[in-house]
Amino acid sequence: MDLNEAIQAHSNWKMRLRKAIQLKETLDVATIARDDCCLLGKWLHGESRGLFGGLGSHKECVKFHAEFHKQASQVAATINKQQYPEAEAMLGNGTPYTEVSRQVVMAIGTLKREANL
Repeated sequence: MDLNEAIQAHSNWKMRLRKAIQLKETLDVATIARDDCCLLGKWLHGESRGLFGGLGSHKECVKFHAEFHKQASQVAATINKQQYPEAEAMLGNGTPYTEVSRQVVMAIGTLKREANL
């Protein structure tokens, strides 16, 4: 698993959600809410659990990654309700979405260092 790519993929979520707002797209909230559907989630719940599950940084990464998907799904649900200004505001600075996005990136970095990846 290339954790730099995982960081980039999660950073791209904000752009994907903003694009959905602009294009007034309908999103799959149930899938977005799941933390085991993306590449990072599959890795965290699969291969890495056996290799690094004992590391505190792995547990933190799993926790923040799950919370990230919860927050992203809440934004997606707001988009699906056609509440576009509210959804855009949920992506702003200081919101739960941006805070957990920052936390998951930091957790991935810490796991990368502790696991020597």
